Amino acid sequence: MMRTRYQGKILVSGSLVYDKIMDFPGRFVDYIIPEKIHTLSINFIVEKIEVKVGGTAGNIAYNLKLLGEEPIIFSQAGRDFGIYQKWLQRHRIADDEIRLVSRKDTTVAHIITDRDDNQIAALHLETMGVPCGITLQKVKRHLPAALAIIAPGNVTDMINAARVYKKLGIRYIADPGQEIPLLSARELNYLIQGAHLLISNDYEFAQIKQKLQQDEKEILRKVETVVVTQGARGSLIYHDAHTYIVKAAHPKKVVDPTGAGDAYRAGFIKGLISGWSLPRCGEFASHIAKFPVEHYGTQEHQFGARFFA
Repeated sequence: MMRTRYQGKILVSGSLVYDKIMDFPGRFVDYIIPEKIHTLSINFIVEKIEVKVGGTAGNIAYNLKLLGEEPIIFSQAGRDFGIYQKWLQRHRIADDEIRLVSRKDTTVAHIITDRDDNQIAALHLETMGVPCGITLQKVKRHLPAALAIIAPGNVTDMINAARVYKKLGIRYIADPGQEIPLLSARELNYLIQGAHLLISNDYEFAQIKQKLQQDEKEILRKVETVVVTQGARGSLIYHDAHTYIVKAAHPKKVVDPTGAGDAYRAGFIKGLISGWSLPRCGEFASHIAKFPVEHYGTQEHQFGARFFA
């Protein structure tokens, strides 16, 4: 199943974040008593902490740039954006549509990962609480657009992006992710309805079905393709009456899983706009997803042209 190659830039909306990445040498499950979850009180002693640039929009754009594409970031950052901005400029990633909010700091994510690669995160919103303002006028400046992805970020931006892309006829990927609890059922349905593709991990997909009170078949009536990632178990691709099972690629070493999902998305986008079949898109995405896992930080990896030739 070969598809036509899409021409144009990739529009990426979502978050820009400073990640505070921490390693917990134990297992969360050993510290949680299920019957006492309503009075949870746990202190995790971490071995390591580092601050890295991250966020859904930043991570996806970084990987797309490595893959030879031209991503346009729609997001927001604060008065401490300087370090991140220099990083983007160094990698020649456009920052024209990033709104600077001078009275706030850039969003910070505190991420703790246990030895089983389970994660607990706490997000200090700051600038992510302020819409960057995705409008027809702003998007038209970057036409033609090959594809867009609406990744987790400011909820108002997510809905506005879907509205603008639908009006302009731009194919977009719906990726509600961590914002599912903040989206109403009506907003979530609007985001998914008519999207070119819906992508989520298996836990998020369960949340989507629960919030919409619909099963896979009902969701597939709203969107052409559904991709569900399952970590080390690979991913599933639902399209029409077909279900494609994609194996996970194995990294040379597992340092930290943060950013693997965003790299997967960038890899899948590369496959879509190149006209590849859905199974090949999934296999390539899995291959790209292994690179950030081998590094401490979501944008610390590199790979050569041989990986996307």
